Amino acid sequence: MTQSVVSTEAPASLNCLLVPLADRHLLIPNVLVAELIAYRTPQTAPGLPSWLLGQVQWRDLTLPLLCFEAATGGEPRIGPGARVVVLNALGGREHVQFIALLVQGIPRSLKVDAGLPRSEVPLGPLELDAVDLGDAQARIPDLVALEQKLADAGLI
Repeated sequence: MTQSVVSTEAPASLNCLLVPLADRHLLIPNVLVAELIAYRTPQTAPGLPSWLLGQVQWRDLTLPLLCFEAATGGEPRIGPGARVVVLNALGGREHVQFIALLVQGIPRSLKVDAGLPRSEVPLGPLELDAVDLGDAQARIPDLVALEQKLADAGLI
């Protein structure tokens, strides 16, 4: 009888997406991205915070469309290459499986490892860390906190 051993070590590398925003790039693991879709004008309602652009339809669901730049104190901008990244929700709420994030172009796939150098830049709200990718810097977003921001505002 042979025993299988389950490794608890972190993987040597991780497949990620470098996601372009209006004023920075985010680095997000591929497994968090459900789909990249064309930008569609969201359904809005009065009184929404500036970082919540409204609701968008995806498959048979209505998802909140967030603007990361506005959620971290900037201004929402919808450029000519705007797209929507549908993300798997991480907050553990049964009724929230996905959220949508406005992006400014097509994310680029890349493989990163634990040796990725940190970038010594000031971090903004909802940013866990920053890394240097050689040709670009990328921020690691706190997607759980972003989802919590929705919950705190009573929007989910």
